[in-house]
Formats: sequence, structure tokens, C-alpha cells
Amino acid sequence: MEVLRLLLNRFCRHYGTSGSVDKNKAMVEYLQQYGIIRSKKVAEVMEAIDRGLFVPGGSPPYVDSPMQIGYNATISAPHMHATCLELLKEHLQPGMHALDVGSGTGYLTACFAMMVGPQGRAVGVEHIPELVTSSIENIKKSAVASLLNEGSLSVHVADGRLGWPDLAPYDAIHVGAAAPEIPQPLIEQLKPGGRMVIPVGTVFQDLKVVDKKLDGSVKIRSETSVRYVPLTSRAAQLHNY
Repeated sequence: MEVLRLLLNRFCRHYGTSGSVDKNKAMVEYLQQYGIIRSKKVAEVMEAIDRGLFVPGGSPPYVDSPMQIGYNATISAPHMHATCLELLKEHLQPGMHALDVGSGTGYLTACFAMMVGPQGRAVGVEHIPELVTSSIENIKKSAVASLLNEGSLSVHVADGRLGWPDLAPYDAIHVGAAAPEIPQPLIEQLKPGGRMVIPVGTVFQDLKVVDKKLDGSVKIRSETSVRYVPLTSRAAQLHNY
């Protein structure tokens, strides 16, 4: 992953004069070249949802690095978004329900919405109200603005550790911050046959893949080592901000 990040950063600097759409497409092609994006579906979605619309001004949106978005929060690096989309793609089919915990700027929530389509539901949950407001504005500029207007895409102010039970169960759950352990409400809101990806740990973290079998039993495996901001309370997150 570190080698990929260095190569992609060099690539983005080289193409720094092209338009945002061209740079977004180039970012996706580079992630394909290095085997992070393996499917046509994920490539199409990441091309359609321009990352530049979801990264605060002044930050280079197509560099493969997490970016600060304010309130002690970050938007994950492109390779991590691609990794999570690849892990979840079979659970993001048209008509399915997806939950994005710690939705931040709304980028991955928008990707989910495009994948599940107007007959599905994509739900973002974020406990910082200002981020929810700005994420909705970001989505309004994106390719899934109509899904926001139609109601199949929504973003809510809530404690993500509790999920969003109103639209459960979910075929796919993504958590964008590291929990010390997997929150039980998220396991409960995962549909039998569904999958959750969640970073787990404190000092050392692993991206866990949680599969709920049709009989309700749960299988958990580690995908890769990661480094995320902690999944915590709003007060703890804003401490010293």
C-alpha cells in the first residue's frame, strides 16, 4: 500500500494541470493498474463519483492519502475506498440497503447510492452536524444528486456506533473509523447474508470483514492492517479541536 501511495502521489503531481474529471479518471486507472480496483463495477462508480467534490478546498483530492476534513475527522485515502468497495460490491447490488457509518464528506455514501440505485437505500450516519450539512451539499453537486432528492440516499446526524435501525437490516455496512471492538448494534443490523467492513483496534488496527450467514451466525476475518481515526463519541472527537 505504501508503494502504491508514493507512485500515485507522483502520478497526480505529474498530471496536476488536467481538469478534475480527467484527474479523477487517472486516479481510478492507476488504482486499477496496481490491482486495488479489480472489477469494472467499482471502477465505473469511482469514475462517476468525482472525489474532488468531496475533499475540502486546498487539499489535493486525487493524491492517495487521507485528508483532514475538519472536526478531527478525515476522508480515507482512495486506495482504502477502493478496497472497501471491492469487498462490499456483491452486497451493493441494485435494490439492496447499505449503511455508511462515519460518513464524513459523503463520498462513500454517494458511491453506495450509485451501486444500489433508486430501488435501494444508501444511508450515511455522522455525529458531527456540520459534516452532515456539508456532505449533503457535496452530494447535491455529484452524479447521485437525484437519488438524494428522491429519498433513496440520506445522511443523518447520529451516533454511528448505534447504526441506523430505521432502515435495517443492511446488506452492506461500512465503518469509516476504528472501533476498539465491533459494536453489537451493527452486527444486529447486518442482514443474514450481508457483509460489514470495519477497522478494529486502538494502537494496532486491522480491517475486519464480518459476514453474517443465513442462519445468523457470524464469521470474522482480517483483511489487512490499517490506520484510521477512532470511532468514538462526538465529545471525545471534538476534545481539543
